[in-house]
Amino acid sequence: MTDLQRPTLTRRSLTALALGTALAPLAGRAQGFPSKLITLYVPFPPGGPTDTASRIVGQKLGEILKQTVIVENRPGASGSIAATALARMPADGHSLMMLATPTLLAPHLYPAVKFDINKDFTAVGTTYDLPIVVVVNPTQLPDVRTLPELIAKAKASKPPLNYTSSGQGSFGHLTMELLKIQGGFDMTHVPYKGGVPAITDLLGGQVPVMYADMVAALPHIQAGKLRAIAVGSPQRVPFLPDVKTVAEQGFPGFSAVSWGGLLAPAGTPAAVVKTLNDALKQALADPMVQDKLKTAGTFAAWQSPADTAARIRSDDQQWGTLIKEKGIAGS
Repeated sequence: MTDLQRPTLTRRSLTALALGTALAPLAGRAQGFPSKLITLYVPFPPGGPTDTASRIVGQKLGEILKQTVIVENRPGASGSIAATALARMPADGHSLMMLATPTLLAPHLYPAVKFDINKDFTAVGTTYDLPIVVVVNPTQLPDVRTLPELIAKAKASKPPLNYTSSGQGSFGHLTMELLKIQGGFDMTHVPYKGGVPAITDLLGGQVPVMYADMVAALPHIQAGKLRAIAVGSPQRVPFLPDVKTVAEQGFPGFSAVSWGGLLAPAGTPAAVVKTLNDALKQALADPMVQDKLKTAGTFAAWQSPADTAARIRSDDQQWGTLIKEKGIAGS
């Protein structure tokens, strides 16, 4: 080998090495997937946190997978319409749904819902957490600044205090019912059809307490019109760093977090699921995606398919049992 040949071979080796490095992230991708556009069903109308998070994540997934991701809203029956549609789609990874907590709960709340959340779908990965917060009207309850103070007020009130949520069987409703059981106090639920009318009457003083999602409540908390006294997540949230968790206020281990995650039809090949989850992990690690999700009131919260499936089973068991014991039906 001449000296003239050696540099040429070295350049070729470096080129091959660079090409191999560039292709490394794709090495584990399911062969031939995705071969066409991906449809991401959103089980709620445009504009809410689930829809916003789906569009943020869907766009980034499209960039990573080098394939178009179309977001399609199929609202109705707490997400049951979208879930039923997904369960009937080919199990090839090209049809997905952003599972949100209300859809997970729907089979327990609506007798007509027939899908099985654990059998009819394949968990792809957790996408985001949506914190929920106990808020009070400071004019109606000026002396209530902590959860123990609210509980003491509730125990002393005759007739019972009223509290509201975004609807019968909503996550805020179920979480307050769980808290009532664990805290040994009572309040009367006044359900509304949606978070906006509930917040409106909370601000007007018609109802003094609400277990609300962070998206709906945060602007009013920041404006001083509502007072946050507890968050349901295991850790405090950056939006409200001074507000203690329920667990910190006398309920060790308490955890109630609304969340979203990607589902595919049951039987989707493991290699396709891995490709999707790897892309989801990469998308949620992007600081720009994280910032956009925070703007929507959610937090990037990646989990593996196995951990997501376990979370579904756990929530299905916990909240399904509560719904049955309390005789709660969806509105």
